Amino acid sequence: MDDETKPRAAREQAVWTRTPLGPHGETLDLLTARFDRHRYAPHYHEEYTVGVSVGGCEVIDYRGGRLHTGYGSIVVLAPGEVHTGGPGSSGGYAYRAMYPAPALLAEGATAPPHFREPVMDDPELAAALRAAHIELSAHADPLEAESRIPWLLTALAHRHGTARPRTDRVAGADHIARAVRDRLADELLAPPTLAELAAPLGLSRYQLLRAFRTSAGLPPYAWLAQYRVTRARAHLEAGHRPAEAAALVGFADQAHLTRWFRRVLGVTPAAYRDSVARR
Repeated sequence: MDDETKPRAAREQAVWTRTPLGPHGETLDLLTARFDRHRYAPHYHEEYTVGVSVGGCEVIDYRGGRLHTGYGSIVVLAPGEVHTGGPGSSGGYAYRAMYPAPALLAEGATAPPHFREPVMDDPELAAALRAAHIELSAHADPLEAESRIPWLLTALAHRHGTARPRTDRVAGADHIARAVRDRLADELLAPPTLAELAAPLGLSRYQLLRAFRTSAGLPPYAWLAQYRVTRARAHLEAGHRPAEAAALVGFADQAHLTRWFRRVLGVTPAAYRDSVARR
């Protein structure tokens, strides 16, 4: 049984969060929902709805038909399309959804995509969308959101939509990645957004992402997090506490440092500090 759908006393809940997505007030709304009985009235959204089912079964009335979702399925509903939603079984339903503007799905394509099949079976992409949703709901980081969301939505549009992908290739990927790394290192405590990194290079966000990943093998936010971990190690070795080290290198808090420290080094900052202190 999935951890988001384990039995619990109350399962009629929905939590909205909002993550910044650029330097000019652009945001992305995220919804985490878990219902036993709730049924949505007919309604629509001005943005796309991109959801991942994380438990149970939901029934959605959409475009004159009825959609049935199951665990791990991706659901994409077009802007302006009236739809409902409700439990498809006695076990209720749970999902995570994001609501990107049409322009966001067009960043890596020639136009906003059309999805002929609203329900998709793509376990790899579903897992990536869910992971991004969980982390951005817990910690709103503009650079991380800009690095992950356009990339994932472009993958969604390319794999399952009708819009043609952009074919223009970005020359000089190594030079671009080096310039981005230098600026991120210089502005460690208040890093620029992806849009702010791309503009001086004459690139779109998606072009910069593609060039950086081609050269560095990972997106800018992940490179920055690992660079911060390296810097944090030096502070821990100098005797700083984890919370102090987190603040000195630009992590939001000690929990944020701990998540990345474990990913990169396999231990917590406190355990690392204790181990080097005993030498």
